[in-house]
Formats: sequence, C-alpha cells, structure tokens
Amino acid sequence: MSAQTTGSAIPRLALVGVFGGLFCGYVGLSAVIPVLPGFVRERYGAPDVAVGLVVMATAFTALLVRPVAGHLADRHGHRLVMLAGALIIAVGGVLYFLPLGVAGLVPLRLLLGVGEAALFTAGAVWTVALAPHERRGQLIGLYGVSMWGGISAGTFLGAVMLPLGYGAVWAFSGAAALVGLLLISASPVRARAGRPGEVPGETSDGEVPGDTVSAGGSSGGGSSGGGERSTGPAGGARRGSGHRLLVRPALLPGTALALAAAGYAGLAAFVVLHLRARGIDSGVAVLSCFSAVYAGTRLFIGHLPDRLGPRRVAVWCGVGEAAGLLVVAVAPNLPVALVGSVITGVGFSLMHPSLALMVMDLADPAEQGAAIGAYTSFWDLGLALWGPLIGAVATGFGYPAVFVAGAACAVAAVAVALRVRRPAVRPATTG
Repeated sequence: MSAQTTGSAIPRLALVGVFGGLFCGYVGLSAVIPVLPGFVRERYGAPDVAVGLVVMATAFTALLVRPVAGHLADRHGHRLVMLAGALIIAVGGVLYFLPLGVAGLVPLRLLLGVGEAALFTAGAVWTVALAPHERRGQLIGLYGVSMWGGISAGTFLGAVMLPLGYGAVWAFSGAAALVGLLLISASPVRARAGRPGEVPGETSDGEVPGDTVSAGGSSGGGSSGGGERSTGPAGGARRGSGHRLLVRPALLPGTALALAAAGYAGLAAFVVLHLRARGIDSGVAVLSCFSAVYAGTRLFIGHLPDRLGPRRVAVWCGVGEAAGLLVVAVAPNLPVALVGSVITGVGFSLMHPSLALMVMDLADPAEQGAAIGAYTSFWDLGLALWGPLIGAVATGFGYPAVFVAGAACAVAAVAVALRVRRPAVRPATTG
C-alpha cells in the first residue's frame, strides 16, 4: 500500500482474523464462567469468598501482563503476542480436566489471565495500527463487540453444555481457543496507509516501521477536541518515551474503569447464586443477556464516543450501569432481572471505548500501545480487587448487597471520569 492510498480504507480481511481470533478466544475463556461457581461450590464445598477468587483470579496476572503485552506488541509484533495468548487459553481448557481442587484452580485461572491479557491487548494494539485515524474510536468499539460477543456466546454455550458434564465444557473451552489461534494465523498482512511524517512500508506483521500505534496521533476525532498530531519520523517519535509501561494519561481513565468493573464482577460471580437463592433457576440467562446487549450496543451505536465525545458518553454509561445493577439487586423474578441486565449492558457498553479515547487523546503518540496496555490493566485491577471483596460483601450482607455496591462504584466511576483533563485543541490536518 502506498503513501498515496486513502487513509479511510479499512483492511477488512485483516480485521476479520483479529476480531474472529478474539471472539473465539473469549468463547473459550467464558464458557467456563457460568459453571465455575456451581462447580467450586458443589465439588469442593467452597465459601463465597473462594467462589469470587476463583472466578476473578484471571485478573491478577492479567493486571501485570497487559502493559507488558502492549509493549511487546509495539516492539515485536502483534500477531506473535496474540497467538501466544490464544495458545495459553487452549492449554488452559485441557488443564481443567485435572483434579486440581480450589488450590489448583486458582493457579490455573492465573495462567489463563496471562493468555487473556496477551490475546486482548495485542489485538487491541493491532486494531489501532490497522484502523484509519478517523475510524479508530469506532473500531475500538467493534473490537469490544467481538470480545463481548464471545463472552455472550461462551456463557450461553457453557450453560447449554453443562448437562453433558463438566468435561464437555472444558473440552469446548480449549477447542474454541484453538479455532481462534487458526484465525489469527490466517489474518492477511497489511500495512496502514502512510500519513504525513510516517515512513511507508510494512513488517512481517503488517506494521508500519517504527511505531504503528502512533500513526495519526490522538484518536478522539473531532468529538473530543482535536485533529491529528504530527508524529514526526517514526524513530524520532519513539525517543525518550519508549520504555515507560505505565503512562500517566491512563491513570484517571483507568481508575474509572476499575470502579466500573465492580458491576461486572458481581454479575459474573454471583448473579446465578443470587437468583437461585430466590428460587430462580435460570440465572445464567441474565449473564448471557448482559453480554449480548453489551455487544449489540457496541455494534449499533459504537460510534457515539466519536460523535458525542467520550466524556459525555462515559457519564451516561456510568449512570446506566448503576441503575441496571439496582434493578438486579431487587429483582423478584427472572423477567425483572433480565430488564436489569439489559439496562446494565446498554449503560456499561460504551464505558471502555469512551475512556480509551480519553487515554489516547492524552498519550504521546509513541507510547499509545503501552498506554492502552496500562489503561486496560485497570480493568484487571478492578476485577482482582472485587473478586474477593464482593465475596466478602456477599458473605456479610447477602447477595443483593453485591449489586448495590457495584452501583455505588459505577457512580464513583462517573465522578472520576469527569476529572480527566481535556486534551489541548490542535488544528486538524488533511489527508
């Protein structure tokens, strides 16, 4: 692709491999989610704190690995890091067959956290590298659709396969990740169109030499105050900033994301047990509905952070998440709980891309890959903290308190997002 090629063209075939690999990887990861709480309870008689720890243990290692994965993807290739993540998830599906006990399940889930971090972060950086500047917010949202579509399909299929036995779920988990690995491997190589100040050409991963993620500057588009920033030569953009894995622009948006994660942690770990305690046996439908609505919202209105501005959308997302969680907390039956999951899914859906745009608007072009890795690690920080904490809340105050606490955290996330400084307005460039 030459430097004269229009920058608005989307490399669809390459994105099919990236998005498809992410989708299948998350199908494998999440197929076990609806069965793990019951498995840990029934097979090992574990308390609520242990249930929360096992379900959310992936977040501990993902927290540490995501910034490193973003850095490695920038330096050594998106494809290689993403393939490693898919392979780890596939191996994890096989390891579920071993009689591990709670003490063995936690290290297994920690290993899967490494795979998830590598798969997601490398794919996110790859997506940003492939996307035209003016479409990055939208494609980040669509990338999230692939993730949450995989979570929705995985949770549904895991629950459907449970009558066949836990072994069927474990085997399906590993097989889905292997399909993802094949899709990533088959993704065609393609470089992005050249922009002013970039060096045209491509590497073996289809990356612009130097720093593909820096191409085009900030990603907020016109909605969030700014056109493009000129990066200068690729090597020059890198100097003085290439080795910082935790970048300052990620701190406040990441904190907001960590707070918002409390709601999802509560749903994933305890909505089935919460509704079962009220005599409702189809609680897994609530988790699947949340995931499906989350993905559908990204698919149909994923452009809103670009169009309306990430700050405004983040505020409404937090309010919606809080309202939906409160409905789930008081739900007397399945239909009401499903309504709560729909409100939560719609409200929470665009929180991640909105906050991600804030990060990229503020980050130096040469460290946007590390910035996204650092920002996304706050999701894992939230899950790592909320896993055992919501278990303690459930033990001390009952399951409804889990969702009330999640709603309070969503409101706090709004307050933090409003404190993120606005980027300096720069003149828009053409091309």
